[in-house]
Amino acid sequence: MGNTPFNLVFKALADGTRRRILELLREKDLTAGEIAAHFAISKPSISHHLGILKQANLVSDERQGQNIVYSLNTTVFQEALAWLLELAGTGTEDSPAPPKNPLRETDDRER
Repeated sequence: MGNTPFNLVFKALADGTRRRILELLREKDLTAGEIAAHFAISKPSISHHLGILKQANLVSDERQGQNIVYSLNTTVFQEALAWLLELAGTGTEDSPAPPKNPLRETDDRER
């Protein structure tokens, strides 16, 4: 799955707050403050969640003046979905081929 191990993606998706952040970003790009306004948790907690989402490449950020604007990275979702469909045996020939063993963080050369 590109350069992002699946375990980072699934870890990021395992948390309800992070899933809600992704839903918000699906609608439009937002600053951290705009995201935080939707939650009853601290801004440092929102920053922590955004950091995990960025580490998993589910969101990207771009500085625009004084603000950092967060965007949804749909490519990672497409790769994860293709892998899940392939795993379930319902992938199509048009789907990108999944990695041979995406659950491993290292490749075989490191043995």
